[in-house]
Amino acid sequence: MRSARGIRTDGARNRLRFLALTRGKPVWTLLQAAGPVRRRLNAALIDGAVREMPPRPEPLSTMCDYTSWPSLTDRTYSGRHLPPVAADESGRPSPEAAAGLFARGDSMIPCPRSTVLFAYFAQWFTDGFLRGDSSVPRDPRKNTSNHHIDLNQLYGLDETATAALRAHDGGRLKNQVINGGEFPTHLCEKGEIKAEFAALSVLRFDEIAAERRDTLFAIGSDRGNTQLGFTMLTVLFLREHNRVATLLAERHPRWDDERLFQTTRNILIVMLIKLVVEEYINHITPYHFRFTLDPGLTALLARAPWHRENWASVEFNLVYRWHSLIPSHLTVGGHELPMAQTLAAGALIPEHGLGRLMEDASRQRAGRIGLFNTDPVLRQVDVDSIRESRALALASYNDYRAHCRFPRVRRFEHVNGDPRVCAALRELYRGVDDLDLYVGLFAEEPGSPDAILPPLLTKIIAIDAFSQALTNPLLAPRVFNAATFSPLGLDVIASTRTLSDVLHRNVPEDPRPRFVSMTRAARP
Repeated sequence: MRSARGIRTDGARNRLRFLALTRGKPVWTLLQAAGPVRRRLNAALIDGAVREMPPRPEPLSTMCDYTSWPSLTDRTYSGRHLPPVAADESGRPSPEAAAGLFARGDSMIPCPRSTVLFAYFAQWFTDGFLRGDSSVPRDPRKNTSNHHIDLNQLYGLDETATAALRAHDGGRLKNQVINGGEFPTHLCEKGEIKAEFAALSVLRFDEIAAERRDTLFAIGSDRGNTQLGFTMLTVLFLREHNRVATLLAERHPRWDDERLFQTTRNILIVMLIKLVVEEYINHITPYHFRFTLDPGLTALLARAPWHRENWASVEFNLVYRWHSLIPSHLTVGGHELPMAQTLAAGALIPEHGLGRLMEDASRQRAGRIGLFNTDPVLRQVDVDSIRESRALALASYNDYRAHCRFPRVRRFEHVNGDPRVCAALRELYRGVDDLDLYVGLFAEEPGSPDAILPPLLTKIIAIDAFSQALTNPLLAPRVFNAATFSPLGLDVIASTRTLSDVLHRNVPEDPRPRFVSMTRAARP
């Protein structure tokens, strides 16, 4: 199969940069060995990645097709990178037919490097700020996001929810011990949400069987009990919150509950951002350079034109529909369970143990992101994604390539060199200029066999991920200090680089070493 990736299709600048970052490992190792050089190179590469697209504020949002003061300030509407475009419907298939391009066949196409833990973390992390409208019927223009990485998965979307989750003692969150492990308090009693948790909600609560409701946990996100992986990560961060709060209380006996809680929350939010940069993003990129969250990074980037208020875009939400990562059967406690049996299944965590389940997810291979690889159970998500992108009149795949400084493609073979992909696209679309953004993003061939994401998807992710994460107020030069986090908190942040670090200090009920990684274990 002839690759679609090259200078002609991706442009000399894009292709040469990709090759430079994925070749010459000894040179990159040498550059990263010198601290000052590494820090400046780290900032320069991040800044260069974000500048590949015009910076915020966007002239338009999903509110309307012209600029107004409300459209520039009302963040209940999503931002948008390109203006709406009226498409010729005669050149493209129905959303249902286009969604058929994503359907998995008899077996999953495996990802070259990712584990199921990567899939779990991607879903859990992005659901914290890529939150669409929850009303029925759904309004694709609206969102329920705080537009920050603020760990609302754990703490809730507002202070009323946060107050309901707090123990109001020692800065800790409410918890219970089951089988020797710490867990959130149960949300329901006799199938109804407890009065103390009236500020919390559960997505599609009415669809959950009454007998299963009493196994749901009281956690910040309305999606927190939706799937096993989401719940596992929230449990892990609850344990870490209470661990850090206890350490702070010992170190600062005069601090009251409020200060202990708020300082612990500050620490965990920045810890999450560090994990995103140093484990998650480094896993996504096939580069030899490893990005880091240095305390002085935001000072080096302070004058960057993209250092503006966060506002999640509708395109950023769309590019994160990575359902092809999820296998049709998931390994849970050594058993293969159909995906449906991992929904609203938090009770499986105390049954098998958090450490065991984190290792199970790290040992299981994820699917490759792309066409022909999404379990049929998730078909409707693809249908809705295509339908909503058309309702918002999103520009075409080729228009977004141009916006992100890629050459426009002229043939389906420039999207992907796989004859099967080209034939499927050609059967449904009149030409490449008719290709939906959503379909094109996932049809595009990755830049190399080891790359997890295709070039356009990678660029949009890098632009929005870095610019959303690094503008967090807790990272500001005058804020990122011991006064905000305490010396202990800075030490905790500095000592955390991976999810494995967090897990291994939070499983006293099962302290054995576990393999915990978003990246597959190297073959012996």
